[in-house]
Amino acid sequence: MPTPKPTVLILCTGNSCRSHLAEGFLRATAGSILNVQSAGSKPAGYVHPLAIQVMREAGIDISQHRSKHLNEFLNQPIETVITVCGNADQACPIFPGQVNRHHWGFYDPAKAEGSETEILNVFRQVRDEIQRVFTAYAAGRRDAVK
Repeated sequence: MPTPKPTVLILCTGNSCRSHLAEGFLRATAGSILNVQSAGSKPAGYVHPLAIQVMREAGIDISQHRSKHLNEFLNQPIETVITVCGNADQACPIFPGQVNRHHWGFYDPAKAEGSETEILNVFRQVRDEIQRVFTAYAAGRRDAVK
């Protein structure tokens, strides 16, 4: 029986934008070696439509993701927890089997103001920052498996 893939849980407060962007990129780049999930400490109950749109622009479909509470994962072995906002970092419990914890904070694009174009550009900027960080993280994890 093959060893199950280690689970990486990406946490944010609302689990509507940043954590889904990160989950999408990490699944696309390391899904073959990691079980990638996301959740929130106070889930919004939806995935932000602009997060779905900017990920589609990057060639990744997150339209089937759902906003989940971190409690869904409390009884699962989580190898790594990555928080992408300060509030989630403060609210983050210790999970059974948790070995690693990282905090990489990103601006919340859902708080952007301005025209539709300006708001969309903020989503794209945050997406690109998350892509750089999580692609590099995935490369390091893949190198560690070799």
